[in-house]
Amino acid sequence: MLFNSFSFLFLYLPVVLAGYLLLARWRPQWIVGWLALMSLFFYGYWDSRYLPLLLASIVFNYWCGLRILAAQARRKQWLIGALATNLALLAHYKYANFFIDSVNAVSGGHLQGWQIILPIGISFFTFTQVAFLVDCYRGLAGEYRFVHYTLFVSYFPHLIAGPVLHHKEMMPQFASRCRPNAADFAVGTSIFVIGLAKKVLLADPLSVLVGPVFAPGAAPQLVEAWIGALAYTMQLYFDFSGYSDMAIGLSRLFGVRLPLNFHSPYQARDIAEFWRRWHMTLSRFLRDYLYVPLGGNRAGLLRRYRNLMATMLLGGLWHGAGWTFVVWGGLHGLFLVLHLGWRSWTGAQAPRWWGRALTFLAVMLAWVVFRAPDLATAADIIGAMFGANGIALPRGLAAYGGGVQSIDVTFSGIRWIDFSGIGVPTLVVACVVAWYAPNTQQIFRRYGPALERFAGSAGRWHWRPNRAWSLGLAALFLGCAFSMNRVSEFLYFQF
Repeated sequence: MLFNSFSFLFLYLPVVLAGYLLLARWRPQWIVGWLALMSLFFYGYWDSRYLPLLLASIVFNYWCGLRILAAQARRKQWLIGALATNLALLAHYKYANFFIDSVNAVSGGHLQGWQIILPIGISFFTFTQVAFLVDCYRGLAGEYRFVHYTLFVSYFPHLIAGPVLHHKEMMPQFASRCRPNAADFAVGTSIFVIGLAKKVLLADPLSVLVGPVFAPGAAPQLVEAWIGALAYTMQLYFDFSGYSDMAIGLSRLFGVRLPLNFHSPYQARDIAEFWRRWHMTLSRFLRDYLYVPLGGNRAGLLRRYRNLMATMLLGGLWHGAGWTFVVWGGLHGLFLVLHLGWRSWTGAQAPRWWGRALTFLAVMLAWVVFRAPDLATAADIIGAMFGANGIALPRGLAAYGGGVQSIDVTFSGIRWIDFSGIGVPTLVVACVVAWYAPNTQQIFRRYGPALERFAGSAGRWHWRPNRAWSLGLAALFLGCAFSMNRVSEFLYFQF
């Protein structure tokens, strides 16, 4: 069940809200149980075969957390055993076939892989529970009731593609059993609609510009490669940012605030700032539970570079079982090392006028590797972006008359740029929004949409509970509904 589907919008969500409102009136102590039950149903709707896996993971990690809290002399052993079990489960489902394929490629062997279907959201609910276990060991977690922990892990707004939740932020909210109020409903609905529009009206139409360029053997030339790379850069952002906004909006309907996951990352002026703005909950997890335990920046500059590279390589591997993800993580590690080296040498930040452009270019080139099916295709596309495959000029434009309604421009044999369609105009709009528009956090800043608060003003675009915003968002929702003729999955589901 997708957030951008009619079954979710007009069946599942109304049922969950109706139960929530009834319980808030008659049995408020049952709200957590109701949300946990409906969250488990939401997960089982995807593939009921993996619902027992999620439940077993919840029971096991809750039990291990209690044992770590209660143990005196063997706390570390309990932690190591629990972490090893979680990582072994993740490795089996996500990396077993990648390991076998890599061994075959190196040795020339013919080991047979397993028929494994990746459980949806396994990376997110595994990392969420790993953080819980580590904090239990550090003494930062208290003992919580099982139903609260079940909801914490399975909470349907975040379960499939994040954000990565932290127990100390969520458990007190679940325990308080917040009652419904009109402000939460108005803010939550508005944020959800904006997130839905990002997905349906911006991200999805860009797919027509992405697929042909990244197809194996496509051999794009310069213009095609740049348009395809830029389109994917925007498609991924608005797809994932849209999902995160929808998650924040949905959660706000129930009086619960989620952490912010995006803060205009394509407006960052250096790569370090980019990672403080992109997939912020994952960046926080990698910092607190990987980079800092490795030593962080406490052991000199060279070890800091090593820790950064290790963190980003593992962060890349977390996204997917493939060498393209490893190389993508390594590129970002290299970018961070170069940035820190430049800062150490000059002692200055990059000027905004070229820092933003350079950062965006580096991020876009890395996204090419991230999206490509293999490293050879990625190398071909990046080479094409710098003219290695030639400069393709539009062919046949002179043959079209002034009364033509549709103009198809064919570059190097790929007939895909349709100027009568919405792909190219959508790309232009997406770039303007990503580079210059205020983000959701800034638009709703006065109403505390998420847990964090950031500086920055939306100017005259501040949201207000008035008729103009209501009519505008209603029209935007109708536009999304009429555009959902083909329900598409979120890109981050596969990671």
